[in-house]
Amino acid sequence: MDDRHRDVALFRYSLIREAADPALTKAERGRRVRALAAREHTGPHGERVQVARNTLDRWIRDWRAGGFEALVPAARSVEPTTPAATLDLAVKLKREAPGAPPPRSPRSSPRPRDGHRRSAPSSACSPGWG
Repeated sequence: MDDRHRDVALFRYSLIREAADPALTKAERGRRVRALAAREHTGPHGERVQVARNTLDRWIRDWRAGGFEALVPAARSVEPTTPAATLDLAVKLKREAPGAPPPRSPRSSPRPRDGHRRSAPSSACSPGWG
């Protein structure tokens, strides 16, 4: 476990420790969790965060089932979403014409300044057109 993951787990535990007390009734736990969810907290990296009630409930369940280790965030695996062949083609095209801008897709074409789409003239839509 690296330091960042440990810090996140410690932050989670610091929030839930009182609400996770087995001596509390469901009503008391619910009040404490709602109070925790209603305010901001200083996160593990110094940022201000607000944690949802459902998240706090999940952390309590996780802690009860697996202890502190269950509060450690799972390692993320980020896979590239663009196929390698497409990336290779982009690199090849960029090397062929380094100064050229990337081609625009039809979805990114600019709209007229007035915000309205241009349509065919009304005569083009009449039955006798063509």
